[in-house]
Amino acid sequence: MTGAPTPLLQARGLARRYGAQAVFEGVDLQVQRGEFVAIVGDSGVGKSTLLNCLAGLDSWDAGQVLHEGLDLGPLDDTQRALWRRTHVGFVFQAFHVLPHLDVAQNVGLPLMLLGQPAAHINPRVQQMLAAVGLQGLGERLPQQLSGGQLQRVAIARALVHRPALLLADEPTGNLDPTTAARVMDLLIAQTREHGAALVLVTHSQAAAARADRVLRLTVRGIAPAA
Repeated sequence: MTGAPTPLLQARGLARRYGAQAVFEGVDLQVQRGEFVAIVGDSGVGKSTLLNCLAGLDSWDAGQVLHEGLDLGPLDDTQRALWRRTHVGFVFQAFHVLPHLDVAQNVGLPLMLLGQPAAHINPRVQQMLAAVGLQGLGERLPQQLSGGQLQRVAIARALVHRPALLLADEPTGNLDPTTAARVMDLLIAQTREHGAALVLVTHSQAAAARADRVLRLTVRGIAPAA
């Protein structure tokens, strides 16, 4: 007999505190390959902080974060950065698009960091720009784009290297309903087609409604949303 498959992403007893104040504690979470999990909760409860912990971008005060059984806790900053580069696509709420690079260079950055040849990078970048509705805008600089367009650049960049783990913080927050639905189609397609896992923090009921599971984060932990 074979046991249950190892979760792609797992949190065990995760806690984050600022001084004596707990942001959240006792967070237990398992996400399998090909699964889309939405995390909801009141403003200020620490949803973005939890996502940053799952990405190894923030530290935690108790518990573990594991990727395919690998404990991220003992890794140093360089090791975590290399892990993210290979395995993670992250859509930040604040975009984090680099102002001195044009749109195509921003989107292609993960492939460049992975050492992919230009002959591979350029077609893939154009494919992703078309997928998010930014075809023809590759040579523009970020300051020439609207907030919604910048959000789509960030999403294309997160998806371009086909990561196994997608972490998205309010990815549709600056988009009109039609574009938001299109972006969710893209994120879900990436999850299904490549056996990736998608963890989405959102206030959008429409986005959460498309998830396989919706979990609510509170200071005391995480549980299925009512």
